[in-house]
Amino acid sequence: MTMVADPTAALIPSGTWTIDPVHSTVEFHVTYAGVTTVKGRAPLVAGTIRGGEEPAIEGTISVAGLATFDETRDAHLRSPDFFDAERHPELRFASTSVSERDGELVVRGSLTIRGVTKPAELRGTTTGPVVDPWGNERIGLDLATTVDRTEFGVSWNAPLPSGDNLLPDEIPVLASFSAIRTEQR
Repeated sequence: MTMVADPTAALIPSGTWTIDPVHSTVEFHVTYAGVTTVKGRAPLVAGTIRGGEEPAIEGTISVAGLATFDETRDAHLRSPDFFDAERHPELRFASTSVSERDGELVVRGSLTIRGVTKPAELRGTTTGPVVDPWGNERIGLDLATTVDRTEFGVSWNAPLPSGDNLLPDEIPVLASFSAIRTEQR
């Protein structure tokens, strides 16, 4: 499904929308040793989406909640080798602009990981609004980006006998948000 086709319509419907953590996910995919993909998920997502003429998106992810479904690997991700959850408990994103280009939603903003803030661009689509069976008005956003983890100080790696590294620097990130209208505008 693509974004709203009407060029006069808002990119994101007006109002304030709160991300529903039960129906939202942020996932990352890491090619391990160049042969397999390990997937991870950030189930503890919080944020707000503001629609209308000046749309904005902001959110946080709890580092303690990052899950790859292996306790040893998850503990390593929380350690100073990777995200250093004790000193930097959240990953944070705040948009600086939301626009449409070539039929896609383009969200530019600041991404903060390990206390380092860098520009980021996410691309994707919006859907809705729809009313769920409990009377909540919802919208959906599906966004994707690639993050160079080393730019944020997440640089742990191990060399392979081939000379390659165990982990890539570039990490694809996919976000799928369901958000409930909490305020009309």
